[in-house]
This record gives sequence, C-alpha cells and structure tokens, in this order.
Amino acid sequence: MSGENAGVAGAVGMAGEVGAAEVGVAEVGVAEVGVAGEALEPHEATGAVDDALATELSAEFARRHGSAPLGVWSAPGRVNLIGEHTDYNKGFVLPFAIDRRAYVALGSRDDGLARVSSTFTDEVVEVPLEKLSPELLEGWSAYPLGVAWALLAQEAPAGESGVAGVGEVGVAGIDAAAAHPAGSHPAGGESGSAGARGFSLHIHSDVPIGAGLSSSAAIECATAVALNEFWELGNTPKALARVGQIAENQVVGAPTGIMDQSASMLGRLDAAVFLDCRSMQTETVALGLAAHEYEILVIDTKVSHDHATGGYAARRASCERAAEVMQVDSLRELSPADLPRMRAALDDETFRRARHIVTENDRVEATVRLLETSGPQAIGALLDASHVSMRDDFEISVPQLDLAVEVAQSLGAVGARMTGGGFGGSALALVPRALRPALEAGILEAFAQHGYRAPDLFVVQPSDGATLKGQLR
Repeated sequence: MSGENAGVAGAVGMAGEVGAAEVGVAEVGVAEVGVAGEALEPHEATGAVDDALATELSAEFARRHGSAPLGVWSAPGRVNLIGEHTDYNKGFVLPFAIDRRAYVALGSRDDGLARVSSTFTDEVVEVPLEKLSPELLEGWSAYPLGVAWALLAQEAPAGESGVAGVGEVGVAGIDAAAAHPAGSHPAGGESGSAGARGFSLHIHSDVPIGAGLSSSAAIECATAVALNEFWELGNTPKALARVGQIAENQVVGAPTGIMDQSASMLGRLDAAVFLDCRSMQTETVALGLAAHEYEILVIDTKVSHDHATGGYAARRASCERAAEVMQVDSLRELSPADLPRMRAALDDETFRRARHIVTENDRVEATVRLLETSGPQAIGALLDASHVSMRDDFEISVPQLDLAVEVAQSLGAVGARMTGGGFGGSALALVPRALRPALEAGILEAFAQHGYRAPDLFVVQPSDGATLKGQLR
C-alpha cells in the first residue's frame, strides 16, 4: 500500500456471531495453513529495459542533465491479490509485480549534488547530498531523494512494521557492513554522505498514479537498485525493499507497510509473493493464470487517494489501539477464535477494524493453499469476502469501487475486490479470458449510468521484479 498520490503528480473468519461480512474457512474447503517457504534468493529480473526505451530515456536524460547516463534501471508496480492493511500489522500479504514499471536513468556527478528530473514535470530539483533530510524533501522529488537519504543514513531507525531493523550502521549497512567497515564505505562511511558521489537521475513511469498500483514504490525501488549499484553498496533485494519503506514512511510521510516495495523487488513471472511481514519469510506462489485461461482485470476508478494523510493513518492507529487493548504485539497474534473476546474488549469501530485484519490474514493463507492445490478458479469466494470486509469493517471502499466489484461479479468474474490502501484507486477482477470483453463493456456502461467518470480498464500480467543490474551504456 503506497502513498503514491502524495506529490507524485506535482472473511475468512468465524461464521455467525462475528458478522455476516465473513466467510468461514470451512465453507471454501480450506484447512488452516501456515507460512511455509524460504526467503527468495536475490535474482536478476528478466524484465530488462528494451533498447528503444533505453535510447529514449538516455536522450531525455541528456537534454535535462547535459550528459549521457551510466545506465537505466527499472522496477514494477504491483497488484495485491489479497491481504490489505495486514502488512503493517505484521501479517500476511499476497501481491504480485505487474508489467507496468518505473524507469530511472542515472549519471555520475563530481559536485556532490543529487539532481533529479522526471516526465511528471519540467521541474528539476537539486540538493547537496550532505543536505538530504526528511525535513527538507517534499513533493515528487521526496520519493527518489528519500531513497538516497535512507541509503546514506547512518542512524536509520529500526523497522516499524515488523521488518528486521536496520541496526546501528544504518540502512546502507544491512548487508554491506562486513565488507565495508565504518569509515571505508563507498557511500560515505561514518558521516553518511561524506565522500559519496553525486548523481543525476531522470524518472519515467507507466504505472498509473493514484490507482492503488504502487507507483511510488516502483519509483523508490528503481531508484534504490540504481543507487545500490552506483554506490556499490551490495544490499540485497529485501534490504532495498526496506530502504523504500523507510523513504515512504519518514520522508514522504505515508505510514505504509513493507508490502509494496517487497512486491516490486521480489516479484516473479506468473507468480505472487507470499510474504510474512513479521519474519520477512517469502514464498513464490504460482498463479497459473495462462494455463487456466484466466486474466486479472484492473478497474482504475480514477478516484484519487493520498495515503500520507487522512484515513490510512487513522486505520493504522485503530489497529495499534486494538493490539494495545488486547495486549498483543500486533493483530497478527490474534486468530478468528479470539473474535468474541475482541468484541467484548473493544468499541464497535475498533473491533470492526481489527476483525478485518484478523480475518484477512486467514483469507491470505487460504488463498495460498487453494492456489497450490486447486488453481486460480478456486479463490473467488475469498476475493469477494475480502472486499466485503474492506467495505463494511475497515470502511476504505468508495461507491465507484463497490460498483466495479458488483458489476464484475454479476458478469462472470470468479471473484473481485478493491486492491490497495483504499479511499479510491482500483479494483481487480479474476476473469475467464473469454468473458473479459463483455465484462469490460458492462463496467463502462454501469459507470456511465451512475454519472461516474469512465474508469481505465486493463489486464495486468504477473511479472518479474526490479532490474538489479542496470543497462550500463
């Protein structure tokens, strides 16, 4: 879940008593499952930048910055198949990287400046590396420059989302401390930015902004892999995902979890990433969409959202309040069996917020098991139940999202739900390939009848994550 609109552009649970919004695990034939699987190994994504795009970006970089770039790096947006607002509650998520990406062209500077431009704006922002700080950075440039700050920071705070903290040596030292003792690190040693090479960066992205597809995480991760190689830091994909989250939380100001950056860094072709946000264990889960002739249709409602303010932060605060009252470290520690006790201890609104998290975690685990045993056609009821929970318990949907989901369900989608942090953005529908044209026409007609702005409709392909080695030119 990302703060992507903040300046980028300029249940499965207990039946009966605990609420009609929930679907029992037994009803979809899924036994309790836990996190199995090992951490994904670092890999070089196959989604390399094609020559034509690299040439175009290089030319634009030269126009903006007066020299040729060293290379081009990229990272994808993501769709979260299921598991919403569970990441910062140390729970489970199941996102996948998509075939829409952010690209950065990077060049070296000898004046100690960080200079960034983008296709979003004619503005060029430059800041001395030693002046980078969360207080100084704002607007669209906070995303790439926040990543630079996080990589250089020597005293970055420990993780707030259950992710392993960065330790005393700072983010840059997660994986490189042993190889580069304090004072000798190529990114600057003890003082962070001292001695670090300046850089110029130009950003291009085809991830829709404000659609709930993590356009911000794509920019953060593309910047992170570029600077990681440029500064020879040696950080792993998981460490770079954490860097992106730190930039989002502490520079942009969006209190998001680790999911978006993890999906962007760790994505695999035709697969989702099953992520335990407490242990950071990951498992690649095959989706099998093509083999079963299914597609994932994204319905971008064009209702914008901003996760750096408002409802997102309020939902996180509710979850933290519920965990405190229930005397647990996070809502991850609670199960559907605890719902009656939670109802007795919490006020109604806080209970419903917490119930969504508890039941959503169950839905994620159930979805993984069904994908592994039965294929994508079996997960529809879980997607539907997730949307009902977000609409009624977490209250993060909007009428346009509800309409998109209802129409998709009525026209043959196996399942549908809003995706992303909510308050706008997109819905997804799991659709038999043959039914997609009729479903798209029906959604467009329904939006027109309600007087809503026409949504953007497009199919996304589960794709590889960030390009870990740029195309050096």
